Amino acid sequence: MDWYIIVSIAALLVCLFSCLYHFTRLIRLGSPGDFSQRTGNINRAVRYSFTGAMSPGKKESAFMHLPTYTAGLVYHTGTFLAIILFFFILAGLEAGTVAAYVFSAFLLAGALSGTGILIKRMTVSKLRSLSCTDDYISNILVTAFQYISILNLTGLVPEAIYFITASLLLLYVPLGKLRHLVYFFAARYQLGFFYGWRNAWPPSKNY
Repeated sequence: MDWYIIVSIAALLVCLFSCLYHFTRLIRLGSPGDFSQRTGNINRAVRYSFTGAMSPGKKESAFMHLPTYTAGLVYHTGTFLAIILFFFILAGLEAGTVAAYVFSAFLLAGALSGTGILIKRMTVSKLRSLSCTDDYISNILVTAFQYISILNLTGLVPEAIYFITASLLLLYVPLGKLRHLVYFFAARYQLGFFYGWRNAWPPSKNY
């Protein structure tokens, strides 16, 4: 087995165990404490938090910036695809020529969306003032991985570069904002718990 594949496997294990640690820590913390009187249905609110509340029409940051919201969806789709392909490639499975170009098209859409989001973060003063180093590193690593995945699928880059890029991304996941792949679910649950406890979610049909 080549050394860069061994490195990527080690990075994957570090990433998985670190994410498992964060997940276990969240489970141990349990549900948020609330001293007010419960008036709503928490289970319904939590379901709404992961469904209706995620709709662009329910999020001011989304419906006021639909192009960026759409780019974010495309970007995340490309990221998920790149990660899935990583496991297949790590297992030694190869995509056919047609499949490789189809996957590359989706990855290119995701990578270009990530590039656009990065440029917007760098050039829009309000976003730039709210950004930190982690925001830029996370975007650059994920976007670079998508670009490198395209080059790997089309045979335009050495396999070592692909696995090294993947390793860098995997090692950074537990360190920066990319940890939201774990904390996203906890955050949505907490929102559902908070508003469900107060009978604010799901919103009344008469509202």
